[in-house]
Amino acid sequence: MKAGWRWYGSKDAISLREIRQAGVTDVVAALYNRRPGEVWPVEEIQAMADQVRNAGMVWSVVESVPVHEDIKKHTGDWRQYVENYKQTLRNLATCGIRTVCYNFMPVLDWTRSNLAYMLPDGSDVLCYNHIEVAAFDLFVIKRKNARRDYDEETRERAKLLWAKASNEERMRIEKSILLGLPGTVDDLTPPEFLAQLGEYEDIGEETLRSHMYGFLNELSPTLEETGVKMAIHPDDPPRPIFGLPRILSNATDIHRMYRECPSKNVGLTLCTGSLGGSLDNNEVAIFKEFAERIYFCHFRNIQYDAPGVFHESESHLVGKVDMVGLMQAFLEEEVRRGEGIVVRPDHGRHLEIDRVRKSYSGYDYGGRLVGLAELRGLACGLQYSMKLAGRAVPV
Repeated sequence: MKAGWRWYGSKDAISLREIRQAGVTDVVAALYNRRPGEVWPVEEIQAMADQVRNAGMVWSVVESVPVHEDIKKHTGDWRQYVENYKQTLRNLATCGIRTVCYNFMPVLDWTRSNLAYMLPDGSDVLCYNHIEVAAFDLFVIKRKNARRDYDEETRERAKLLWAKASNEERMRIEKSILLGLPGTVDDLTPPEFLAQLGEYEDIGEETLRSHMYGFLNELSPTLEETGVKMAIHPDDPPRPIFGLPRILSNATDIHRMYRECPSKNVGLTLCTGSLGGSLDNNEVAIFKEFAERIYFCHFRNIQYDAPGVFHESESHLVGKVDMVGLMQAFLEEEVRRGEGIVVRPDHGRHLEIDRVRKSYSGYDYGGRLVGLAELRGLACGLQYSMKLAGRAVPV
């Protein structure tokens, strides 16, 4: 297992020195100053790669090269943005970076309704509550046709929740849902968000799938020429929200993408937290089925309070995801390949040691440090068992 860590560049509250001291070998980063659709210059890519290398690590995975919304919608200058994307891939390959994580989710990269859900030990984590999301949809942005997307029970529960919620609680939900991340989307206002949703009003699942498959097949000759692997991140959460189409939420969706996009350079980022957002998904089975074209992994765990209501776990090893079974399958795939795969701990807890500095939600130092230590310890124990059994283990 190659120990990965997402770094937000020079503005990150966490330094490269701290990251290396966590036991990290592979940094996951991006050019966050570049907007979606822009070409990433070789000089800027190389400068960041050198910065990481000088700190004793390697920048091996890009997360993300954002896909411009016009590509998803087939509007505006989308063809030029596809050409720009190809050039960015060539420039990354020139600098030796050949794994690209990205997503094809419309408007929002991921959605949570609470960025500081308190756990019994006093740490806080990210939480998704479908009733809070429904309340925001119905009573804040008041999206047209929103009522038809929720059953009567959900509508009533959302109405009651919103009626009882204080102004502070309402603002917490609104800010959590509309949060932007560097290099992906900006923080949005409710009217801006509603306007962007409206641009997808006539784009259903089949249309968005067609646009994604066309995009990936258009990229495939460039991927094969450069050796770059595109590793798509699953929908987060893997369920319809705000009337937006969802096209990569489960094994059926992944299988269809592999069938429609046959290039081996088109693959998957296995994110256990995203896939775990559906009780119907079996993360270990999904890994085993699609392992050959999984090029990057986010390992985290979640716990459910009720269907549609879940939060990040107190431990990366405990929760819905069978992390022991997953890590065993992961190590077996590394043995098959004869090389390691980059894994980064995702959405760590906000601990007391990080209260003094401002990090992006889910990307504090202490929580991810603990998560990485747990994952490395699990991997080490399983690798030792494999050695005892006489099986080869990659170094």
